[in-house]
Amino acid sequence: MSDTPCLRIEDLAHLSGATVRTIRAYQDRGLLPRPERHGRANLYSDAHLVRLRQIADLLDRGYTLASIKELLDAYDAGRGLGGVLGLVAEVDGPWTDEEAVRISRAELDERFGGTPDDAAVADGVELGILEPVSGDEDSFLVPSPQELAVAVELHAAGVPLSAISGHLRELRGQVEHIAARFLEFTTEHVFARYLDGPHRPTDADAAEAASLVRRLRPLAQQTVDAELARAMRLLAVRQLRRQLGTGEAAEERNQTRSVALPAETMQAVERLVGPDQVAAFITLAAEREVRARALDRLAASHATSADLDQTP
Repeated sequence: MSDTPCLRIEDLAHLSGATVRTIRAYQDRGLLPRPERHGRANLYSDAHLVRLRQIADLLDRGYTLASIKELLDAYDAGRGLGGVLGLVAEVDGPWTDEEAVRISRAELDERFGGTPDDAAVADGVELGILEPVSGDEDSFLVPSPQELAVAVELHAAGVPLSAISGHLRELRGQVEHIAARFLEFTTEHVFARYLDGPHRPTDADAAEAASLVRRLRPLAQQTVDAELARAMRLLAVRQLRRQLGTGEAAEERNQTRSVALPAETMQAVERLVGPDQVAAFITLAAEREVRARALDRLAASHATSADLDQTP
């Protein structure tokens, strides 16, 4: 590539894929340096072409033009862009080993029992389980084949598609909360030293942060997998015991729970019965109150019945 200006604006537009109007707009906003004047012609160099490709790449990653200008200004000031773009690519890259697959509408209907369900397909598109294929209305892209396979198995087990969609919406909100907490945690304890401060990270800082992203990325999923397995086993066993009536009720009765009481109440009870008898006193007092209220309900019920019997 050459830094010698030799490209007209039409040539630059053709090579970059941007329109002439877009190139001029980028110049007006300070995103693209002005061309050099050679006689009566304005000429651009390969550096302009590289800059246009950088802008297009950042736009594809969701950056606004204002954010892109800040990044490019940092690069022009000598703080480096290569490392920052590497960090952006690492964060914006795939967070799973899954590969998207294509599926036809007929195959989709067959996997879910053979009966077409337009509402369920619309739900799948809204949730991102299915992505329409441009130019082919009978095909869809499936970003996560595993997620679709789970839905197929649940439906085959008797779960309605509407219930599966509702569950996924609820689950997604909870998982996004977990992801947000993990990002807050790692940002505070790991990435703050790279991201905080008055200056943009250097190339070396950004490269080191990108390396950390690669190392830490699997940890979130591994942690969730381990905790989900623990919780599923615990709750599944508890649910099974409750359904079978194998001592779960007795276990729950024998469990103790902590209750927060005002300090003044604790001190008053200690003065009344002594520190060693506080728990027993509060337990008996609570039981007496429960029994008293039960007696009140019985008496009130009897009185109501008596009133009804005396009604002429």
